[in-house]
Amino acid sequence: MPPGGVGATMNRLSFQLTLGFALVALVSIVTVAALANSRARSTFRGYLAQNQALESGLVEQLAEHYATHGSWEGVEALLARGPGMGPRPGRGVGGPPWSSVALADAAGRVVADAGGLVTGPVLSARERAEAIPIIVAGQVVGYLIARAPPGAAMLPLAAQRFLDSLNGVFWMAGALAGSLGLALGLLIAWGLAAPLRRLAVGAQRVAAGQFDERVPVAGPAEVRTVALAFNNMAAALAAGEAERRHMVADIAHELRTPLTVIQGNLRAMLDEVYPLTREEVARIYEASLGLGRLVDDLRVLSLAEAGRLDLHVQPVAVGPLLKREAALFADLAAGQGVRLQVEAPDTLPRVLADPERLAQVLHNLLSNALRYTPAGGRITLRATAGSSGSVRLEVEDTGAGIAPEDLPHIFERFYRADRGRARENGGSGLGLTIAHQLVRLQGGTMGVESAPGQGARFWFTLPTARCNTPEAPGI
Repeated sequence: MPPGGVGATMNRLSFQLTLGFALVALVSIVTVAALANSRARSTFRGYLAQNQALESGLVEQLAEHYATHGSWEGVEALLARGPGMGPRPGRGVGGPPWSSVALADAAGRVVADAGGLVTGPVLSARERAEAIPIIVAGQVVGYLIARAPPGAAMLPLAAQRFLDSLNGVFWMAGALAGSLGLALGLLIAWGLAAPLRRLAVGAQRVAAGQFDERVPVAGPAEVRTVALAFNNMAAALAAGEAERRHMVADIAHELRTPLTVIQGNLRAMLDEVYPLTREEVARIYEASLGLGRLVDDLRVLSLAEAGRLDLHVQPVAVGPLLKREAALFADLAAGQGVRLQVEAPDTLPRVLADPERLAQVLHNLLSNALRYTPAGGRITLRATAGSSGSVRLEVEDTGAGIAPEDLPHIFERFYRADRGRARENGGSGLGLTIAHQLVRLQGGTMGVESAPGQGARFWFTLPTARCNTPEAPGI
C-alpha cells in the first residue's frame, strides 16, 4: 500500500472514531435528559402533593383525631376528604383534585387510604423519609403519604412553567456536555490515529527494505508499547539483514578458496603447465573434499538453526562415548605430540541426546582443540554430574587461549581468532557454530572459558535421562 493509501486509511479511522464518539455522546445526552426529565417531573409532583396536603390542614386534623381517639379508628372519613377538597380557607381558590393520600401507623404499616381502611405493606426507610410525620405529644404516631398518581390532572400553570424551564436547563446542559464530549472525542481520535499513521508508514518503509526506520515512542501507553515493539522489530530486522549479508559474503569467500584451487590446477593441466599425474589429481580431489565438507556443514547448520534437523534422542552413556571419541583422535594427537586423556566417573547418569549428534559435537570440539594445542600440550575430555539433573561435559586444552575480545564471537559463523591458521589446517569456521546449535537442539547449553596463555575450556550440559541409571559399557 502506498503512503497515500495509508494516510487515507488513517483518515477514515479518525472519522469513524469521531463518529463513534459523537453517537455515544448523543445517546448519552438523550438518555440522561429523558431520565432527568422523568425524575424531576415525578419528584416535583410529589413535592406539590405533599405541599397540598400540608396546606389543606389534613396533618393537623389527623394529629387531632389520634389525640382524641388514641388510635386510627374512623380516620378514613378524614382521608376521603383529604387534599382533594381544596386548600384551607383563605389560602386561595380550590381546584380539581390531583393528589392521593394514604396513612401508615407508627410502625410504618399502611392502615388507611382515601378509599377506606386497608392493611397495606410496611413502608421502606426511603418512603418513611419522604412521608409527612404526624406528631402527637412529641411522638411520631403515623405517616401521611401524599402522591400524585399517574393519570392525575394537569399541574397548575406556574408549576408547569417551572418544569418546562427546568427541562430547558437539562437540554441546554446536555447540549453543552455533548459538544464538549464531541470535541474531546475528536481530539482523542486524532491522538490515536496519528501514532498509528506513523506506525503504518514506518511498516511500509521497513517492507521496502529501509530497516533503519524508527517511529517516535509517543501517545497512550498501549500505543507507546506498540511503537517500542515496532522499533525493536526494525532493529532486529536490521541486525538480521546485516548478518545475512555477512554470511553470504563469508560463504562466498569460503567457497572461493577450494574452487580457485580446483580451477587453477585443472587450467594448469589443460595448459600442460602441470603434468596429468596421480599426485595432481589427488590434490584436486582433496580440494573437492574440503568443498564438500563445507557444503555439508552449511546444510547441517541451516537445518539446525531452523529446528528441522532430525534427532533421535535416547539415553546415552557419556563415559564410553568420550573414550570412543578419544580413541578416534589418539593417533592424530600422538602425531602432533599432544597427550589426550579422559576423566569420567563410572557412576555418571545417562543423558538424553542423539548419540550421533553428540559424537559430532565432541568431534568438532576435539578438532578445534588439536588445531590450537602445541606439541607437548594436553587435551582433557571430562564429564561430571551437574546441577538440576544435568551432566556437564568439557573439552579442555593447554593451548594459547582465546583473547577476551574474541570470546563473545567464538560461536559465530566463520569466525576465527586466527583465520590464516584455521584455513591452513582445513577449518571452515563452522565447527563451533554447529556444535553450539546441536547442543541447543538437544536441550543443553554451551559456553567457553579461556584466557590468553592459559588454554581454553569448552563446556556444555545435557539433561539426564529419567531413569538416572549409571552408565554401562556401550551406548
